[in-house]
Amino acid sequence: MANHAATAGLVKIGSDTIGELRSYSLSQSVGTIEDTTLGDTSKTYKAGQATFSGSCEMFWDEADAGQAAITIGAVVVLNLYPEGSASSASYATGSAIVTEIGVSGAIEGMIETSFSFTGTGALTWGTV
Repeated sequence: MANHAATAGLVKIGSDTIGELRSYSLSQSVGTIEDTTLGDTSKTYKAGQATFSGSCEMFWDEADAGQAAITIGAVVVLNLYPEGSASSASYATGSAIVTEIGVSGAIEGMIETSFSFTGTGALTWGTV
């Protein structure tokens, strides 16, 4: 079983790689639908609808095409490559709505920006 350094990861909005990426997160979840009936001794459930969400943090770079593609409320095609984009690497792809954008700075620090997203539709995993 292989493991991977986070330094190999990258995120793309469409075909534009997000530059100056510092971190990312991706979470998938599914709702549950209770189908317990009278006489059951324990509650039972069925899987409901799936969703995904996450965020990215990066150093601010106003000239970066990937960062420029991130606008609040935009529906974007998100491509997340946890192990890089070399041939046979796994990646996740799906449409997402940019739900939040932030910018921060501090004394003796870099200007940083971040965005959060919520999936609209399915997230699929494939191989480069």
